[in-house]
Amino acid sequence: MADARKYAVGLVQMDMGADPEANFASAVRHIREAARRGANVVCLPELFRTQYFCQREDLRLFDLAEAIPGPSTNALSALARELGVAIVASLFERRAPGLYHNTAVTIDADGELVGVYRKMHIPDDPLYHEKYYFTPGDLGFKAVDTAFGRVGTMVCWDQWYPEGARLTALQGAEILFYPTAIGWHPAEKDEFGAAQYDAWQTIQRSHAIANGVYVASVNRVGVEHGDVLGNRATGPGLEFWGGSFLADPFGRVIAKASHDAEEILIGEIDLGLIEETRRNWPFLRDRRIDAYGPIVRRFIDHGQARSRKEEIE
Repeated sequence: MADARKYAVGLVQMDMGADPEANFASAVRHIREAARRGANVVCLPELFRTQYFCQREDLRLFDLAEAIPGPSTNALSALARELGVAIVASLFERRAPGLYHNTAVTIDADGELVGVYRKMHIPDDPLYHEKYYFTPGDLGFKAVDTAFGRVGTMVCWDQWYPEGARLTALQGAEILFYPTAIGWHPAEKDEFGAAQYDAWQTIQRSHAIANGVYVASVNRVGVEHGDVLGNRATGPGLEFWGGSFLADPFGRVIAKASHDAEEILIGEIDLGLIEETRRNWPFLRDRRIDAYGPIVRRFIDHGQARSRKEEIE
C-alpha cells in the first residue's frame, strides 16, 4: 500500500544585511510566518547569518564561525520546540582552531539536533573563495528522520553533483534540501544570466526525476559586497538571483519565488506521489550497480578504457 502521508515545507528566501544579529532576527520572523502558514519543515538559505563573505579572503572573517552545537543551534532549537516545526539551517562551523566547515544542521520539532551535514563540494571561483574558508565535509551524505518525514540536506555547490543526490536518496530521503547562495556577476548577467539560472534549476530538477524525490533549493536575494565586520569586498559585488523553488518527484516546479524579493514558499510533500512516480518510472529498480565501479575514479582516459575493453574481449 502506498504511503498516504503528507506534510508541508517552507522555503525562506532572504535578503541579508550587514548585521548578523539582525539577519538572525529576520530568519526567526520568517520561520514564525512559515509555521503560521502551515509549514512543518522550514529551510533557510546558505550562511543566512551574514552577507556572503566569501567574496574576499580575510583572516578576520573566521571570527564569524561558531561551534555546533552553539548559540545559533541553541536558539533555533528553542524556536523549533516552541513552534513544533523542524528547521534546516546553514551555518559557518568552527570545529577546532583553524578547522572550519560550511555546515547544514537539521533540528527536529522537539528541538533535538538530529542532523549535521558538512558541505562536501567546495568551490573556488571569482568572488566565491570558499576553499579559503571551508574544509571539505567528512561526514558523507545523509538522510535523517524528523517528526514529519525523512529529509536530506546538501549545500549549494553540492547541487551540481548527481552522485550526492543519489546517495542521499538511496538512504530514504523524501526531499533534498539545498540551502544556497548563488548569483550573477553583474557584468555577465545580460549575456549569461538567463542560461545560468536555467542550468541551475535544470540540474536540480534532474535530481528529482532521477531519484523520484522532491527537491527544494533555497536561495538569497539582493546585491551584496560581503558587508560584515565593518568592511566590504571591492568591486561590483554579486547579485543573488533568488528564484528559490520546489520540484516534485517528476521534476515539475510546484512553487517558485521571484528573483528580487524576500518570499516564503509553502509546498506539499506527498509520499503517495513518490510511490506513484517510482512505480511508473522505476529508475532505482533498473540501476546496474554491478557496472558502476569506475564512477569512483577521477577520470578514465582512453588508454584505460581500451585496456578494459580488451580484457573483456
